[in-house]
Amino acid sequence: MNLLRKVSYYYLASTYMMSYISSIGTAVPKNKILQSQISDFMVRHLASNEETEKAIRLFYRASGISSRHSVIADFGKEITDYSFFPKNSDLEPFPTVSKRMSLYQQEAVPLALDAIRNCVSSSQLSEVTHLITVSCTGMYAPGIDIEIIEQLGLKSDIQRTAINFMGCYAAFNALKVADALIQSNPASKVLVVAVELCSIHLLKNTSEDSLLSNALFGDGAAAVYLTSQPNGLSLSLKSFYSDVDTDGKQAMAWHIDDFGFSMTLSSEVPEVIKRGIGSLTKKLLGKLNLSVNEIEHFAIHPGGKRILQVIEEELGLSKEQNAGAYDVMKRYGNMSSPTVLFVLKSLLDNLSPSDVNTNVLSFAFGPGLTMESMLLKVHQP
Repeated sequence: MNLLRKVSYYYLASTYMMSYISSIGTAVPKNKILQSQISDFMVRHLASNEETEKAIRLFYRASGISSRHSVIADFGKEITDYSFFPKNSDLEPFPTVSKRMSLYQQEAVPLALDAIRNCVSSSQLSEVTHLITVSCTGMYAPGIDIEIIEQLGLKSDIQRTAINFMGCYAAFNALKVADALIQSNPASKVLVVAVELCSIHLLKNTSEDSLLSNALFGDGAAAVYLTSQPNGLSLSLKSFYSDVDTDGKQAMAWHIDDFGFSMTLSSEVPEVIKRGIGSLTKKLLGKLNLSVNEIEHFAIHPGGKRILQVIEEELGLSKEQNAGAYDVMKRYGNMSSPTVLFVLKSLLDNLSPSDVNTNVLSFAFGPGLTMESMLLKVHQP
């Protein structure tokens, strides 16, 4: 091989360097609460009339969720046993932003550490070169990244990136950053950690948006380990495509007010996604000369049952093809940024050698209205 061919060969090799998800770990708080228990809690404290009670019961029955997890135990207890909320029917004085952030600071890191320990071994931790943390439900500094380094004894010169306040699609941005780091330096070993405590932001009002968000969100954490070399059955990151429909920006929003982080989640969200998901998919797959018929696996963020249904309708998918998303939603609800990683973990855990070289299509959605897509491929060394 002459010098020019050698240079060309190594240039092409570096250009086509792949990033691989070799493991995913997840964790949820110990407080598992049935959806019916949370519904009873909401009716007890928010239903001032029969109409509101009916609306709450309807949202919870129609959610497709059986249980959620929370760092707050009160949802499954009697009023006299509350520890976070006041022990009275009107929940006054209602928890302040300060109290909610104090709970976040107390609980977010232990949950993140559980996910990390379920993702990587001690020897792998010692090799991590980059730490990417993701969260939109709490902030403080020094933050969860510093505490994770301290608690796990990671190298003090580890490179850190914090992705905050992006909502349910933020894990995609973390994976894009991880992919770019590995592309620029194949020796990089990247740990992504997403942790959300959505339940601490319960809002005490009966608007449709608040009732809907209260019916969907739970707490959870997920960790992803990415390298330039696959380890067993892995998922290679093939391509990303993102788009924003600003006509739908009022349908989903996330603001900080005097009493917490206020979620706007209107019933229009599925319709916004419905009108954009076909184009999003076509543009992602078009870069790889693929069609939906050539996708064997799907990992879709379960933002809500109707969101999953409109995606199935627009892309011609069956509910069985989308089973992983429904299962995560049923068992955990919507945990914001970690949720799609729970779906990917379920898929990764159930792969077999016969799945090598099959394609995985993944979506997540959030404020903007932002639509993220990703194409992965099953790989084995």
